[in-house]
Amino acid sequence: MIKLNEAVIVEGKYDKIKLSGIIDALIIETNGFRIFKDKKKLNFIRRLAVSKGIIILTDSDSAGFLIRNYLNSSISEGRVIHAYIPDIIGKEKRKVKASKESKIGVEGMDEENIKKSINMSGALIKDLSDISDKKSEDIKFRNIKLKFYELGYCGNKFSQKKRTELKESLKIPQYLSTNALIKLLSKCFTEDELEKIL
Repeated sequence: MIKLNEAVIVEGKYDKIKLSGIIDALIIETNGFRIFKDKKKLNFIRRLAVSKGIIILTDSDSAGFLIRNYLNSSISEGRVIHAYIPDIIGKEKRKVKASKESKIGVEGMDEENIKKSINMSGALIKDLSDISDKKSEDIKFRNIKLKFYELGYCGNKFSQKKRTELKESLKIPQYLSTNALIKLLSKCFTEDELEKIL
């Protein structure tokens, strides 16, 4: 597994699932063409480009490039990196038939090609061979999740309202699940900073 400083932007949930087993990074879905109308998510991606940098990793078909080009033209500040998967003819295992262009997307790409695409992109990569580093991140995630519970951000009938207010105050899109929110906060703030925010 490789760790990336940047956030990775993909098209859909199956792409995210695939990458989750290969990279350690914040992964954001565009939900396909919905990104064209989702101004909150686009603004969130813009802020990520400034604060962390982003890697755009879409399919190699025309739809993937349409989304990629839209994002690229919509982000004027920050660090935008492009990672490209190769054109490989075939279909994903979960699909009955191949896509319109018969190209395998991110979700069907093998690990070696995904890593190669990211390596060639110029992303800031950190090898996760040091298990202690990964463990410390897992501990931080669990600590923040516990703090969420202690302060009522999860586990009671008012938790959703508190999380909504937190997301609004930090200008974070409301679509994030509780775990995704905690993961994002753990990557953006120290535990002390987050405790003050909460």
